[in-house]
Amino acid sequence: MTDVAPVLFVHAHPDDETLTTGIAMAHLVSAGVPVHLLTSTLGEEGEVIPPELAHLDSAHDDALGPHRLGELRGAMAELGVTHELLGADEARGRLSRWRDSGMAGTPTAANPAAYVNASLDEAAGLVADVIRRLRPRAVVTYDAEGGYRHPDHIQTHRVTRAAVASLPEGERPSLYAVVTPMSWAREDRAWLAEHLPPDSGWALPPVDGEYPPGVVPDEVVTHAVERPDLAPRQADALRHHRTQVTVRGDTYALSNDIAARLSGREGFVRIDPVTGLPMASGEDGGYAATEDFVPRRRAEGEGPA
Repeated sequence: MTDVAPVLFVHAHPDDETLTTGIAMAHLVSAGVPVHLLTSTLGEEGEVIPPELAHLDSAHDDALGPHRLGELRGAMAELGVTHELLGADEARGRLSRWRDSGMAGTPTAANPAAYVNASLDEAAGLVADVIRRLRPRAVVTYDAEGGYRHPDHIQTHRVTRAAVASLPEGERPSLYAVVTPMSWAREDRAWLAEHLPPDSGWALPPVDGEYPPGVVPDEVVTHAVERPDLAPRQADALRHHRTQVTVRGDTYALSNDIAARLSGREGFVRIDPVTGLPMASGEDGGYAATEDFVPRRRAEGEGPA
């Protein structure tokens, strides 16, 4: 039994945790810090990559959710992370309280059971219950844009912020949102252009093209985990999510077949749970001093620290 307070990660669907915070999770575990994952939905509306599993999707057997739960268990065992589903009720045979809403603009978001339609008070109350039970030193989730504006990611941000803000001020853990420094995003696209085999079958993201809203100016990023040595462990965990992700060496692709890099680094910004605004790296409440997340050291000319 460890006396070290855990770090709680709150994500929307299975695979989100490994894609966006797998390095941080592996880093924390390697440092002896317990990591716990709270997943909001089973990702029932996800697209399925392997043809032999296509029947699982919501248009056919609608059995993708339980299958993705199995994938999640494998990935978290790989990373050494404990996990649970938001609002799960074994007595009622309910794996999760809400259902995947689907991508923005899809009709599945109109489903009353979709997470995007969840009562903010109810969902935040359930997350707050988990926080009170675990007493984590920090909570990590998405930024206000959900990384790439997925409705469930945005809802997870709203719910998690509300949960932390609902606690007495002296009992609130530090709250972090996942973001990527623009310089990293540009470096990764340039790296892909040089290293992706031309016969990979995957498309290259344009080096000078648009970036998702989770890519932010470097000066916004207050904390980072830079552990390229842990990228193989992240890749091994991602391979469990085979309905959603294809991994090849230092690269991966989702169902859109656009290549992405496993760079071994992840950025974060500490945010105020009440306002949602970034907090300066000097206001860390002691958390950064543990070196679990460290204040990002910027290169000369990148902007203020």
